[in-house]
Amino acid sequence: MHRVRNILKQQNIEVSDQQLRTLEQYMTEILRLNEEINLTAITDRDDFIQKHFVDSLLCAGAQQVREAKRVCDIGTGAGFPGIPLAVVYENIDFVLADSLDKRVKIIRQLCESLEIPNVTPVHGRAEELARRKEYREGFDLCVSRAVANMNTLSEYCLPFLKVGGTFIAYKGPGCEAEIKAAAKAIEILGGSEAEIMTPQFEDVPFEHKLVYVKKIRQTPKTYPRKAGTPSRKPLEINGNS
Repeated sequence: MHRVRNILKQQNIEVSDQQLRTLEQYMTEILRLNEEINLTAITDRDDFIQKHFVDSLLCAGAQQVREAKRVCDIGTGAGFPGIPLAVVYENIDFVLADSLDKRVKIIRQLCESLEIPNVTPVHGRAEELARRKEYREGFDLCVSRAVANMNTLSEYCLPFLKVGGTFIAYKGPGCEAEIKAAAKAIEILGGSEAEIMTPQFEDVPFEHKLVYVKKIRQTPKTYPRKAGTPSRKPLEINGNS
């Protein structure tokens, strides 16, 4: 787990041995349960640490993360990036949402057994959750490593943010064209022009670029559209506004 400590140290974040043990125990349990339900394609422990823990923590030192009080992770899967960030930032409340109930139940069980009290796992589709009063425009920060085009992912995530909040999307190295194509969708949904950041850390190969979008206006009430529509008819293709 020295790589986890290293990535955090380079961002001026100190973690305790107990926090690292919690992450290690989480990994052990996810890999054990992965034999029963598909949680991750990454089964080697070294790869798990690099591609799930280190990768999730690439944004940990960002001011938007440090100052957040309430964070949502949309399409969290097996709990990434939400769980590593929540273990590091014990004073921040995290809501981890996923559309597969089995995954959500596993995250809930592990958070209880490993005593990660600042995480609330939630089952549901982003399009439906974002219309619920307790979630809509109720977060300072939204993070997502979900596999979706940026225009679709923006429609999933921006409705959760307060005006002034930030959406951080984890994207592959060749994401520039995708981000450019999503500019109109982001604008419609109340976001600022996207800023692409390439993590630069010593001895840490990065898996993702980080795309930052600030919420500058309220999202129109018509968004997100009904479940399934954002992925079938992305905004710049559909032409709706």
